[in-house]
Amino acid sequence: MSSPRTRSWVFLVKKGYQDTDTSLQSSIVTKVKGVTFTNTTELGERLWDVADYVIPPQGENVFFVITNLIVTPNQRQETCAESESIPDAWCYTDSDCPPGEPVVAGNGVKTGRCLRVGNMQRGTCEIFAWCPVESKSRPVKPLLGKAEDFTVYIKNFIRFPKFNFSKTNVLDTKDKAFLKSCQFGPKNPYCPIFRLGSMVSWTGSDFQEIAQQGGVIGIQIEWDCDLDKAPSECNPHYSFSRLDNTLSGNSISSGYNFRFARYYRDGAGVEFRTLMKAYGIRFDVMVNGKAGKFSIIPTIINIGSGVALMGAGAFFCDLVLIYLIKKSHFYRDKKYEEVRILQVLPGLAESSQQGGIPEAEEAEHPEAQPRGSSQKGNSCRYQQHLEPTRCFPCLLLWEAPGALRGSPQCLLLIAGVASETPQHMSGPWPGTPRLPFSANALSAVLPARSSHLGNGKVHMEQLQNLRTAEA
Repeated sequence: MSSPRTRSWVFLVKKGYQDTDTSLQSSIVTKVKGVTFTNTTELGERLWDVADYVIPPQGENVFFVITNLIVTPNQRQETCAESESIPDAWCYTDSDCPPGEPVVAGNGVKTGRCLRVGNMQRGTCEIFAWCPVESKSRPVKPLLGKAEDFTVYIKNFIRFPKFNFSKTNVLDTKDKAFLKSCQFGPKNPYCPIFRLGSMVSWTGSDFQEIAQQGGVIGIQIEWDCDLDKAPSECNPHYSFSRLDNTLSGNSISSGYNFRFARYYRDGAGVEFRTLMKAYGIRFDVMVNGKAGKFSIIPTIINIGSGVALMGAGAFFCDLVLIYLIKKSHFYRDKKYEEVRILQVLPGLAESSQQGGIPEAEEAEHPEAQPRGSSQKGNSCRYQQHLEPTRCFPCLLLWEAPGALRGSPQCLLLIAGVASETPQHMSGPWPGTPRLPFSANALSAVLPARSSHLGNGKVHMEQLQNLRTAEA
């Protein structure tokens, strides 16, 4: 069973008194900015802006920034030799290149010819494709290594429909120059403009390394809103992680790349293209959140379950049923069987002697005298079986079917056992021994639960019947 401290922690720290909404509705808009200049053999001098290196250009929750390229310019549809890096294109004779068959994981369709270079025994199949085929390897130095200084603007709109609460991660201001000069940081949590190099470094990676072969970065935006507080207290929390496989070093599964082409036509109207194999960083923006607000229903449920776990449920139920409701006497009579021994008649000793019990000494019984008469004594004796004691009220409680609980004197008087018997009895607390009785014996001395005497008194003849039955 959980401790009270644990239950308090769940109720207060985990806000068990609130109703929650986890069905977050979210929208992401991204916009990358930055320019750089390159000078390569394939492309010459070229200025790269956001329209050149960002895919897709419309800005969604997933965007890709090109950082490295393999460029194959001036490709035209004609015949040429397949790349030697394609195993299915290897051949020794023309019969190894059946015409019309596509090259598996290749670039075109076989024409039926096997092309060899010099005196080499093995060649490659001739194909009809965009020629020349891509043959260069990945550059060691990233083409757009300066992209780490580019920035991305991540605008996030959220809404919790249960509470009709909406918010954005951008500062609510009319200053148009705010987003042109600010950058995300501890002092500007509502300026969601992030430097690419900073986001990569926050994942524990090196930008130049990931820029060479590509990778995937996860941007997590977490909204945890306590709507019992002011809306300004509902703030976004950002975290960044590397999502692609980085544990296997230079494994073929590492990195991220894809191909695309730019198409042109020459003066004669013949189409040609420039093929680009792009390496870069893919950014995935993910939004999660929950909102909580005080509600009486979860408060009552959690308080009720906590009270029940603490074992106080039964206590409070008895408190209400016994003392607070109108018919409490009915529940009290059903829960407790009350027996008050108000007098011990002299006939008890004579009856007991017939059952094998030694004769009881005469005792003075104040309550046997008429009301208003003077009392000559105030003690009741039951020969050697009970220590001399005052006449006392006896309260017996039903503990379970066939068992009674009460004071030691009360139980001894009813059972008619020796005075040393209590030391062999046991109970959950000192001074309240427990005596088992058979159903027949109880029915002989105590009234039935459904029809017991209204005043709770037990006649002495019934007590003698109990003694005889138990003997």
